[in-house]
Amino acid sequence: MNTAFNFVSLSYRQSRTYLFTVFFVLGNILLPQLCHLVHLGGPTLLPIYFFTLVGAYKYGMKLGLLVAILSPLVNSILFGMPVPALLPAIVCKSVLLAVAAGYLAHRTGKLSVLSLIAVVLFYQVVGGLAEWIMSGSLDAALQDFRIGVPGMLLQIFGGYFLLKSISKI
Repeated sequence: MNTAFNFVSLSYRQSRTYLFTVFFVLGNILLPQLCHLVHLGGPTLLPIYFFTLVGAYKYGMKLGLLVAILSPLVNSILFGMPVPALLPAIVCKSVLLAVAAGYLAHRTGKLSVLSLIAVVLFYQVVGGLAEWIMSGSLDAALQDFRIGVPGMLLQIFGGYFLLKSISKI
């Protein structure tokens, strides 16, 4: 499942960067709202990261960083989720995700399930270590690995199929 991919690196000087950022942030607002309709939907499905992954992998690290920072902040301000105490860890993981996805897509120019697995494992492992340092709680740092595996799989396989479907754009 390795396919040629039309990676587009947007810069902060392009208006498309901000237009696409709005769309991906909206996705990161709507998807968590849907997932929170299910008991433990947020911690299980990890929806706040989905469009950050797609945006950064398709349009680069710069767009990814905007989405990674704005999505949790806007969600917290509008809906109280994530709670402010969790924002540093979630923003840290989101930023790691944007950097890893943007870097790998730019470096390889290909889309593969293995690439997405590498990106998701990178941000989860390094982000989990950062969360452990920030919170002092190994239990909190390991939560995504305890109950968030369905969300990681959604990011990998859902992200792959969405990226594949928009790869020509």
